[in-house]
Amino acid sequence: MPDPRDTAVLVAAGAMRDEDGAIRPEFLEQARRAIERGDAEGLRVLAGDLHEADTGDLLEALDPELRPRFIELLGRSFDFTALTEVEDTVREEILEELPSETLAQGVREIDSDDAAYILEDLPADEQAEILEQLPPRERGELQRILRYPEGSAGRRMQTEFIAVPPSWTVGHAIDYMRETEDLPDRFFELYVVDPTYRLLGAVQLDRLLRTKRPVPVTELMDEDRRRVLATEDQEEVARMFERYNLVAAPVVDEGERLVGVLTFDDIVDVIEEEAEEDIKALGGVNRDEELSDTVWTIVKSRFPWLMANLFTALIAAWVIRQFSTSIEKMVALAVLMPIVASMGGNAGTQTMTVAVRALATRDLSDTNAARVVRRELMVGALNGLGIAVVLGIVASAWFQTVDLGLVIGLAIVCVLVAAAFGGIVIPLALTRVGVDPAIASGPFVTTVTDVIGFFAFLGIATLWFGLA
Repeated sequence: MPDPRDTAVLVAAGAMRDEDGAIRPEFLEQARRAIERGDAEGLRVLAGDLHEADTGDLLEALDPELRPRFIELLGRSFDFTALTEVEDTVREEILEELPSETLAQGVREIDSDDAAYILEDLPADEQAEILEQLPPRERGELQRILRYPEGSAGRRMQTEFIAVPPSWTVGHAIDYMRETEDLPDRFFELYVVDPTYRLLGAVQLDRLLRTKRPVPVTELMDEDRRRVLATEDQEEVARMFERYNLVAAPVVDEGERLVGVLTFDDIVDVIEEEAEEDIKALGGVNRDEELSDTVWTIVKSRFPWLMANLFTALIAAWVIRQFSTSIEKMVALAVLMPIVASMGGNAGTQTMTVAVRALATRDLSDTNAARVVRRELMVGALNGLGIAVVLGIVASAWFQTVDLGLVIGLAIVCVLVAAAFGGIVIPLALTRVGVDPAIASGPFVTTVTDVIGFFAFLGIATLWFGLA
């Protein structure tokens, strides 16, 4: 049995993680033993003061059956914000096991945006049961957040903010912040509102603290402060934060009434989520797939993509079948065909990845699409010429015929130009018709590169060598 003092030394030394940032096996083992023994005090010494992100990682590393017990043993020392740091599947499993009283107490102690994030995936009846146990004010704030559409700014906002009337001075505002206990844990600006809570402007803290006490807050406020509509898509809001280097932004309803605030830490999560979703979609993986998902869940999410790729492969096989006589007469064509397919696929993926990401960030649009298409065609042609020279020399030496080197060189130029064209034009076309290019581009680009690659290589070879 480990001595609690040894545990304290381990934590004090910052030894939860190794030099690579992974949780140390001995730390995880101590946590497991404490949970299995029901040693609440030892567990609090070990993990009670961890940052919520570290607590989240520790939760994911624990065996599923130990996670709810871990939370119950920590009691008030457990920061429920840690549940926003774990994968959705892990969080759902934990929430299913915890009593509603524990959940209600936990969400009361965290910011409203984090509380809504935890509650939003619960079934409606369980959600209602937990909300009923909250004080009316907190319950109303969470219900308002949960009524906004998923993926909107209203779902991401926190309702804890500081709003002051336009009649106040700097001194009034400072005294209010010093004397009021129920303030947000972290804030970056104050908001000036009229009696109906309509937003008049924002005052940044640094400017407030540098100004004399008698100065009215209305002289400091930024009336044109960029504000966010609660129903606005979170991805658009993230772009606004990125474009204007915002730290915080007020959230208003349709009547311009202040209902919440978004801060940069919320937006960082949005940017990370959107980027992760795009990467998964490009690889044919469901946007919601996580490492903790079951085998059957992953199979169901990946199978449709594999079927789409099977369809494109059958089209390519049909093209090859049309040149079966040529392949039978010249076996070297069969040896070199995988090179054509591989080069075309890789080139198409390069262009498609750049295009999809540029479309997601709005860097690629109708205004610059023609210029970008021309640029990618030039890149494809130049890369094709370079690869053609190298591959042509290799093929000529390998099969002792210069003509074969010339044929595959011409085919490589054709396929890399086609890959560049398909990789940029297909995502643009899909976006134009309202289809997510991250999800749908892959099979189309693969079809273009394979069909054109095989057709060019086998067609040129058939004509050049008279194999028909």
